[in-house]
Amino acid sequence: MRSGALSHVRVLDLSRVLAGPWASQLLADLGAEVVKIERPGAGDESRSWGPPWLATPDGAETRESAYFACANRGKKSVTVDLARPEGQAIVRRLAERSDVLLENFKVGSLSRLGLGWEDLSALNPRLVYCSITGFGQSGPYKDRPGYDFVVQAVGGLMSVTGEPDGEPMKAGVAMTDILTGMYAATAVLAALAHRERSGEGQRVDLALLDVQVATLANLAESYLVTGRAPARLGNAHASIVPYQAFATRDGRLVVAVGNDSQFARLCEVAGRPELAADPRFATNAARVENRAALVPILQALLAERPTREWVGALEEAGVPCGPINDLAQVFEDPHVRARGLRVEVPHPLAGRVPVVASPIRLSRTPVRHGTPPLLGEHTREVLGDVLGMGEAEIEALRRDGVI
Repeated sequence: MRSGALSHVRVLDLSRVLAGPWASQLLADLGAEVVKIERPGAGDESRSWGPPWLATPDGAETRESAYFACANRGKKSVTVDLARPEGQAIVRRLAERSDVLLENFKVGSLSRLGLGWEDLSALNPRLVYCSITGFGQSGPYKDRPGYDFVVQAVGGLMSVTGEPDGEPMKAGVAMTDILTGMYAATAVLAALAHRERSGEGQRVDLALLDVQVATLANLAESYLVTGRAPARLGNAHASIVPYQAFATRDGRLVVAVGNDSQFARLCEVAGRPELAADPRFATNAARVENRAALVPILQALLAERPTREWVGALEEAGVPCGPINDLAQVFEDPHVRARGLRVEVPHPLAGRVPVVASPIRLSRTPVRHGTPPLLGEHTREVLGDVLGMGEAEIEALRRDGVI
């Protein structure tokens, strides 16, 4: 018996790689039954995106990638050849018995297989059909393949990321994919809420480019208001000073001063209280205008002491700050450990697999962290339990290469 806020929801997941799987994993964490459709033999492309690979308890490689595990826990893997009419029929039958369908095929691809929105909504008017593409279902770019890196470039993120005198840089994580997955899950939940009142499903059109532009947030709004494109500022902030990384005696430290009182406390801790009264620096607007004068002064002061000493003194004074941790330091951080952000889930080959916990904390319907499935692990179970197929029928489909 499934538990969780979405334990009554079945998601048919035809997506692969990251944006779509991230959305369906979020729904699985919340309790939904997620049936992941994969190609026989190959599966989701990200299964082969290694090393690193998961390891068995005795240390042997499994050829199950860490990349796949990061976005597919808690799902049931069913292998179906969508190029075969018999495979298409299986997906139609599953769609009739599902609440949500997620897909990230190129525009028009599923319609040519009789699996498009118009086809499946006719079979199941309550279906929420969510399509994730690089550029959306309309517009001159709709037929282009969509990759996070390309969209970070086209959508403006790279233009504002990197050092002022350096080249444009992508984010270290595929943030456009991740954010698109989160928007997709949010849209699906909104469509399900609407269906509760109306009884009607609907189409959801999610484009990586739309999400990238939308999540430029204050930078996009600043451009719309001024007509001036923001420049790269490295680790500095366009509208807040000091809000950046500084070199210390033994490393680097982020200082994030959000108001004038915090700036005064920073100056006090640094032994230069008079800086807070200087008209050039007394207000944030003045500090932004006089950034070039203030930052070298602060840099010289912060270079005098080690990072840990600064963190202790500034935290005691209520000045937001923090060291720049690598991932080893992140997962050893006492607060990260106290919050339980590393959890282990069972795995049929690896025994136990560490995964990053969901950040969602619900008091009555807590999230669950399921297992990343093996390719086709649940094919017989789903076809039998959901579609009522007998063992002989399932075996014939396997023998013919449909599943």
